[in-house]
Amino acid sequence: MGSATLQHLLCLVIGLVSVSLVQAEDAYKFFTWTVTYGNLSPLGSPQQVILINGQFPGPRLDLITNDNVVLNLINKLDEPFLLTWNGIKQRKNSWQDGVLGTNCPIPPNSNYTYKFQTKDQIGTYTYFPSTQLHKAAGGFGGLNVYHRSVIPIPYPNPDGDFTLLIGDWYKNNHKTLRQALDSGKSIGLPDGLLINGQHHSTFTGNQGKTYMFRISNVGLTTSINFRIQGHSLKLIEVEGSHTIQNTYDSLDVHVGQSVSLLVTLNQPPKDYYIIASTRFTETPLTTTAVLHYSNSFSSALGPVPPFTIDKYDFDWSMKQARTYRWNLTANAARPNPQGSFHYGLITPTKVIKLANSAPLINGKLRYAVNSVSYVNPDTPLKLADHFNIPGIFSVNLLQNTPSGGPGYIGTSVLPTSLHDFIEVIFQNNENTMQSWHLDGYDFWVIGYGFGQWTDASRKTYNLVDGLTRHTAQVYPKSWTAILVSLDNQGMWNLRSAIWERQYLGQQFYLRVWNAQQSLANEYNIPNNVLLCGKAVGHHP
Repeated sequence: MGSATLQHLLCLVIGLVSVSLVQAEDAYKFFTWTVTYGNLSPLGSPQQVILINGQFPGPRLDLITNDNVVLNLINKLDEPFLLTWNGIKQRKNSWQDGVLGTNCPIPPNSNYTYKFQTKDQIGTYTYFPSTQLHKAAGGFGGLNVYHRSVIPIPYPNPDGDFTLLIGDWYKNNHKTLRQALDSGKSIGLPDGLLINGQHHSTFTGNQGKTYMFRISNVGLTTSINFRIQGHSLKLIEVEGSHTIQNTYDSLDVHVGQSVSLLVTLNQPPKDYYIIASTRFTETPLTTTAVLHYSNSFSSALGPVPPFTIDKYDFDWSMKQARTYRWNLTANAARPNPQGSFHYGLITPTKVIKLANSAPLINGKLRYAVNSVSYVNPDTPLKLADHFNIPGIFSVNLLQNTPSGGPGYIGTSVLPTSLHDFIEVIFQNNENTMQSWHLDGYDFWVIGYGFGQWTDASRKTYNLVDGLTRHTAQVYPKSWTAILVSLDNQGMWNLRSAIWERQYLGQQFYLRVWNAQQSLANEYNIPNNVLLCGKAVGHHP
């Protein structure tokens, strides 16, 4: 046998082994989750909460890049229910996004099986209920996507891994809060903060070891500041993007956002406070947990170290946000994470300027985007689009720039084309913090600024190593600019991550469309799709 033939056979064997290894890691993970009510006392007084498999928060979903998830969700509540997978891109698969624009809610005493893949992602994410105000009662949990063995990460494997779900909490029942919103009133300030559904918790590590802390703001309304007494926080990942590994004393994490930190236990052996406190609120709320050295015999004593920055110092927070940079030398969930282009060299095909507002409509408080306050129809937009059902949504309501006119009710969809590259400016003329999330994508955060955005603001953009993420904050009387490559066909929710504002209309949908239907662009409608509204009677 000639050397050329041997070389050919060797290459073939190596190729087959490589393929089998990759396929072996694209595993299927099966779950059955049951959603029920339960009675707990997160802030010391009994109240009704939402449990998943009897747990509050829900089970942590630990996955590996490219895992295929098959999750049967059984709804035992007295109301329809959905979960959304916050930050999971659902590539070509908005059918599984779990929001009311794409999915019929699961009726009581019924079930739906989600089927999705954590395609080309590594990072810290969450899931939570997208229906009604269920998020105020629980039903949320951590969703961590770990790297495949064949893909390196730009830091040593940590000695342990902690997930901290931090968020504000209300003592009122979620139905009571919903009634307040329906009557035209705000739900007001929360009653406290929780870490992993508790007012007190402990995380144990060994002196000299380094641990990953996965921090997610799962609250409804307030930004938080996170810090650990006597320890530095090394930022390594934000919502699926490896970052330049800057070190911080504390980090602001806004509603809906997630970060991953490395913390080395390099202090004398004792217990230290883990501290979360609200930002930009008149009366700051603080909660603590404990970082316990395994060889410690000393409790965390004394007063909680205060946050030394003024509670209304937006400039400090914005400057910190500008230090978050993309690690351009690191690999990602797939090789060549930048692909064949660099975002800073592309001219946007469309510029969209979005202004949030809080108009009174029919005498009731609503929230709006470019004057349109969104309402959910009985028929999901995705089903209406698929079955060509007219009259469900409008692609003519929402304008690309704010009109400044009075607010009005509508089911607004912004039409875009597959492979558009858009520039979006979030203009916040209100005196409140904003937080915006886009399903199905991550996007480059290229600029923050105070005041009104103008064309001249582009001179301040970071077009080199801007961070990609799925949720961006906008400071009061300020703007935030992002770039989005619309490479994921479907119907995608762009919403306020502040749930009161989302519930009362600060959201809409992007219809990312290509007239040529192809499995290369989007998967077919699932065989197990739930039908409701005017979609009843149609067949997948």
